[in-house]
Amino acid sequence: MLVWEAIAFAALGLLAASAAARLFPLRFPFTALLLATGPAAGLLGGLVTYTVLGGGHAPYTLLAAFLTAVALTSVLARPPRKGRHARMRSAA
Repeated sequence: MLVWEAIAFAALGLLAASAAARLFPLRFPFTALLLATGPAAGLLGGLVTYTVLGGGHAPYTLLAAFLTAVALTSVLARPPRKGRHARMRSAA
């Protein structure tokens, strides 16, 4: 059963990374690094939570895998660029 959960952890990490790359393309310019970090972070978060809670807590481990993937992919974000877009946002 852990094999299917590990696949689900990595899939949730990939989902979080692809959503971040699609929603914030200027903050995540290195898409390949982002798409590699997401599944690894999801797998790490899910396996640590599975180790702590044990089996039978699938919703919590899946949630922890997703939140870990979101947190670790956000580390790769760059601040918004200065320039024309920053001036347009501050004027509005």
